[in-house]
Amino acid sequence: MDRANVTRRGLQYDRRYMLVDDNNFFITQRVQPGMALFRTTIEGGKLIVYHKGNIAERFYLPLVPELSIITAMVNIWDDCCEAQYVSVEADKWFSKKLDFSCRLVYMPESTKRKVDSFYAIDNDITSFADDFHVLLIGEASLEDLNSRLEESLPMNRFRPNFVMKGGTPFDEDTIEQFSINGINFYGVKLCSRCVVTTTDQETGITAKEPLKTLATYRGLNNKVLFGQNVLCGGEGMIKIGDEIRVIKTKPTLL
Repeated sequence: MDRANVTRRGLQYDRRYMLVDDNNFFITQRVQPGMALFRTTIEGGKLIVYHKGNIAERFYLPLVPELSIITAMVNIWDDCCEAQYVSVEADKWFSKKLDFSCRLVYMPESTKRKVDSFYAIDNDITSFADDFHVLLIGEASLEDLNSRLEESLPMNRFRPNFVMKGGTPFDEDTIEQFSINGINFYGVKLCSRCVVTTTDQETGITAKEPLKTLATYRGLNNKVLFGQNVLCGGEGMIKIGDEIRVIKTKPTLL
């Protein structure tokens, strides 16, 4: 996106929809790498979803659906929160595309899923994200990684919300507080990377990199770290090209 509206729950519309399995447990590329082939766009007040295998077949969803009386408790990792079912049509469409039984749910405003209190800044709530609002990665960090790989990888392997230009590799590790367009953000936890980074976002095919190489120099306590998890401390509009103003730094863990 060229611009996004920041809210106290994260970026507007971000991860408010989610696929769940028959046990109402969240589904991601970790277990369904084919999800990488879904694409989304926002047009005319609608969220449009399509699959790379058939870009002409599009599924339309409201950005904010009407409240539904059909709800369920869904699980994201160890969290459990209330979501509303979207439609039978949505369930059929996604299940067919993935060849896997799943249901589509939405997080209404009434659901207040709390951020882990150990990292929360101000009683923060979040969406269906793993836990935090935003992932920040510097272009210099990816360039450093690519200098160590036989084949360079694009930034979308790491799916950050914010990409930072300038600085040196892994500057984002040390940013504790920064602002964009007068909105405060807080770097609260380095991001522990999983097998999703090994999935080619254009083909859905998995391999060993980049985790194999990252583990040689970005490992800590049996975790591979790349990028900084960030919480939003205000509201407003941000856009590509806005300046990142670093307010407070912290020591690096690596």
